[in-house]
Amino acid sequence: MKRTIMAPVVRLSGVVKTYQVGDVDVPAVKGISLQIPRQRFSMIVGPSGSGKTTLLNLIGCIDKPTEGTVVIGEQDVGTLSDNAVSNLRAQRVGFIFQNFSLIPVLSAYENIEYPLLLLNVPAAKRRDRAMRMLEAVGLIDQRRQRPNQLSGGQKQRVAIGRALVKEPDFVLADEPTANLDSETGASIISLMRRMQEEYQTTFVFSTHDPHLMSHADETFTIRDGLLVDHVSEGGR
Repeated sequence: MKRTIMAPVVRLSGVVKTYQVGDVDVPAVKGISLQIPRQRFSMIVGPSGSGKTTLLNLIGCIDKPTEGTVVIGEQDVGTLSDNAVSNLRAQRVGFIFQNFSLIPVLSAYENIEYPLLLLNVPAAKRRDRAMRMLEAVGLIDQRRQRPNQLSGGQKQRVAIGRALVKEPDFVLADEPTANLDSETGASIISLMRRMQEEYQTTFVFSTHDPHLMSHADETFTIRDGLLVDHVSEGGR
């Protein structure tokens, strides 16, 4: 029986990103081409200043390339208006950050529900999806608590639920275990893997965490703005 090969969730072709600092052009990404496969744990790794976060921002349509193309699904992002890019990002990309980036005045439930409000999902459907996601990340009993009443691990669980509740094509996670102790970090990695398998979600990480890197299905190594290595673990 032939194995079905799914189209990549993201394709980058010859992507360059240069920032202007005063009168000086500073290259952050220098002609990177890569494909992010679906339903895998893809890691972008490399030393500080290598261009990892810039690359993540380009993949997530937070930033635009100076040269080259970013294709999400079959959509060349460079052909879209700013509003269309914002809509694509809101609908198809989830984000998890190392500092959690939760809204302090909202409860755990409201933080998870918030992306659905932005997408104008009807109230009954919002509640159903937010409650199911709270249960999936193990926070149903903490649903009324605000971020300052939650532990670091609980905050990251809320962030994972918020990223996944809109059923995105892929989730970008920038150092998601950096502010957690090793035991909590391990439980968060386990939760993300379980959610990835349950929801067939693609995760793309930027990380220095050796424990998280050990779970990689794909590893893209970046150095000085260049892709210097790509390792794919087969069979998953």
